[in-house]
Amino acid sequence: MTSNSIFSLHIPTRILFGCGEIKKLATEKMPGKKAMIVISGGTSMKKYGYLDKVINYLKENNVESIVFDKILPNPIKQHVMEAAQLCRQEKCDMIVGLGGGSSIDSAKAIAIMACNEGDYWDYIPSGSGKGYPVNKVLPVIAIPTTAGTGTEADPWTVITNEELNEKIGFGSQLTYPYLSIIDPELMISIPPQLTAYQGFDAFFHAAEGFIANCATPVSDLYAIEAIRLLYKYLPVAVKDGRNLKARAKVAWASTLAGMVESTSSCISEHSMEHAMSAYYPQLPHGAGLIAISEAYFETFRNDCMKRYMKMSEAMVGLKSNRPSDFIDALVRMQKECGVYGIKLSDWGLKAEDLPKMVQNARSTMGGLFTLDPRPLTDEEVLDIYQKSYK
Repeated sequence: MTSNSIFSLHIPTRILFGCGEIKKLATEKMPGKKAMIVISGGTSMKKYGYLDKVINYLKENNVESIVFDKILPNPIKQHVMEAAQLCRQEKCDMIVGLGGGSSIDSAKAIAIMACNEGDYWDYIPSGSGKGYPVNKVLPVIAIPTTAGTGTEADPWTVITNEELNEKIGFGSQLTYPYLSIIDPELMISIPPQLTAYQGFDAFFHAAEGFIANCATPVSDLYAIEAIRLLYKYLPVAVKDGRNLKARAKVAWASTLAGMVESTSSCISEHSMEHAMSAYYPQLPHGAGLIAISEAYFETFRNDCMKRYMKMSEAMVGLKSNRPSDFIDALVRMQKECGVYGIKLSDWGLKAEDLPKMVQNARSTMGGLFTLDPRPLTDEEVLDIYQKSYK
């Protein structure tokens, strides 16, 4: 497999990266005068003072704000529609996504529905969506307080239609953030297990994008560096969350992996996980990816051997002679982060649901299957689920 020699590169997001950069919110040119700040329904944004910081910096910059604080770890369409209605009522002209990927993804979806009529699913191009064009969105500022989704550097938003068990990624050139501020100091409060789950989400964005059949020379650069950084620094950040060097390296790797998603793509591993957490929303996205990862990457071991060896070499710094070196390194990394051996059954998934997840993955995120190194059969997808169920 070789990277496509014909490609384009356009990531229109202004990125501010580094410890203390959140202060730039007070001085950067803003795209509006009244912001809706979108946060999760949890307590961390308020508990650690991140929300107050954002409100105050915006105020210094002559921007009013309101807060929508209902977003779930697997965000749902109902909250997108509710927030968009409030956004219009309050005449907000920009959205700030503060928190993990769920808050920033929701901010993008809300930005769409604040400017477009009907239901959010009218604009979704797969599953039961109608695929209507999106012609306008409100500008989004992304402020991640976790390192994993890379949504600060890509146009994608993943929302679940809770009535239909459809979890679908969607985006366009219009949904890139206007500005992203990645401040590792906002990430030191993430507990170890979540640090690992989120970091592996970034790792799989990079690894999937590296073996995707749409990979390009520029996505390869981003992917290999993200893989190298995460292998080296994610275990450190898991073991010592206050290690700012490790936090910064993992945060940068996550942003790089977001750039992989902008220049290559995730592949069917993400389709398969979306189907799992569509039916079982209590399953953290990163945990689901970890659970299926060993069986998933084993399936393609002989289809992109040189790429597996390149990933292994980036991880361990040694010459690789066989593609299984990558899988060995992946397992070792999971063990070092304390997340090896996660089973689908640990999260309440039922074995009898696995066949319908195969079909859900195909119908909702089937496009990603077309980007795999080779086509997977339904039997192979089911086999990956079954091996990961244990």
